[in-house]
Amino acid sequence: MSQREWIEKDFYKELGVASDASADEIKKAYRKLASSLHPDKNPGDNKAEERFKAVSEANAVLSDPAKRKEYDDTRRMFASGGGFGRGGFNPGGGGEFNVNDLFGGGAGDGGLGDIFGGLFNRGGARAGAGNRPRRGADVETETTLGFREATQGVTLPLRMTSPSSCTTCHGSGAKPGTSPRVCPRCNGTGIVSRNQGAFGFSEPCDDCRGTGSIIDEPCTDCAGSGVQNRTRTVTVRIPPGVADGQRIRAAGLGEAGLRGAPSGDLYVTVHVKSDDVFGRSGDNLTVVVPVAYDELVLGTTLSVPTLDGRVGVKVPPGTADGRILRVKGRGVQRRDGTAGDLLVTVKVAVPPKLDDNAIEALRRYVEAERASGFSPREGWAGGDA
Repeated sequence: MSQREWIEKDFYKELGVASDASADEIKKAYRKLASSLHPDKNPGDNKAEERFKAVSEANAVLSDPAKRKEYDDTRRMFASGGGFGRGGFNPGGGGEFNVNDLFGGGAGDGGLGDIFGGLFNRGGARAGAGNRPRRGADVETETTLGFREATQGVTLPLRMTSPSSCTTCHGSGAKPGTSPRVCPRCNGTGIVSRNQGAFGFSEPCDDCRGTGSIIDEPCTDCAGSGVQNRTRTVTVRIPPGVADGQRIRAAGLGEAGLRGAPSGDLYVTVHVKSDDVFGRSGDNLTVVVPVAYDELVLGTTLSVPTLDGRVGVKVPPGTADGRILRVKGRGVQRRDGTAGDLLVTVKVAVPPKLDDNAIEALRRYVEAERASGFSPREGWAGGDA
C-alpha cells in the first residue's frame, strides 16, 4: 500500500475506534467486526465481503506498532485538509503551496535536504517501501472445542478467508509469462523528489504508485495486486490443556508475504464448552460424586470417571460431607508432560422418600446415635447443641 492510500483511508473509522485507542481496544473492535462480517456467515453478500476486507486491511496496519506509527506520522503531516497532488503538496486544499512564498529561497538551494524523506524512506534509504519485500500480516480467527478436546489436545482443520498470494501469478501481479518492469520515472525507488526553494520534497511516484515497478499486463485473477482473498483450510494443532479464551499461535499460516517475504502468523482464540461431569481449576480437574450417608460413615471405594477411563477412590470411614479427595496425576496435562490432579468432592445424596421399614430403621439408628453421645451441633458457635 502506498503512502497516498494511507492518507486517503481512515483505518480508525473502519474499526470504529478513536485515533488514540489502545492495542486491546483495536483488537476487540476488529474481532467483533470480523466475526460478524466473515464471508462464511454472509454467503453471497458482497457488501459484507468488502467490509470484511476493509476491516482486515485496517487491522493489519493498526495492530502492527511500526505500521501504525508510520500511518499516524504520515496522516499527521498531510491529513489536515490537503494531500498529494500531481503539482505538489497542497496543505489547505486551495492553491499550490510554494515554499518560496514563505522564505524567498532560490531554486536549487536544497540546503536543508529532504525534510519529508524520513516518512517514506526509513533510515534515509532510497528504495521505496512498496518495492521491498514485506512480511504478511498476522491473521486471527476463533474456534470452539469440547471440554475433553481442550484438555487432551486435538488437531483440527480451520476454514479461513484471508488475503493470500495469487496462485496464478505467484504474487508478482503480472500476467503469467510476463514480468513487472522497473519504473522509468523513479528508477525503481518508488519515490520522486523535487526542489522548491530551500526545501526538497519527496512523494510516492504517481506512475508506479510507490511500488517502483510497472505491470504492463496485470494478472487477471488478482488485478495486478499479487494478492487475492482465498478460502483455504489449514490444519492447526491445539496442545493439551488449552484454557478458555487462550490464543494459540500457528507460525507462517497468516497472510501471504509480498515479493517473497515470509507469511504472517495465525492466532487462534479458543473457546471451551462446559462439561456435564468435569470442571477445571487451573491444571486440576474437579468432579462431584454423590454418595450415601452410610458410605461416608462406614467408608467405601468409589469408581470415579477420568478423562481416559475410571479410577478407584478410597473414602475413609467418618469422611465429612463436602470433603475433597485428591487423585494425583489424573488432571489436565501440562506442556512439560506432567499433569494436574483430579479433585473429587463427595456430596451426600438425601433420599426424597423412604418406605416405612426404612423410616423405622432410621429412627432406631438416631436413638442409638444419641445414646452414644454424638451431637451434630456440638461445639457449634451458632447455639446450643
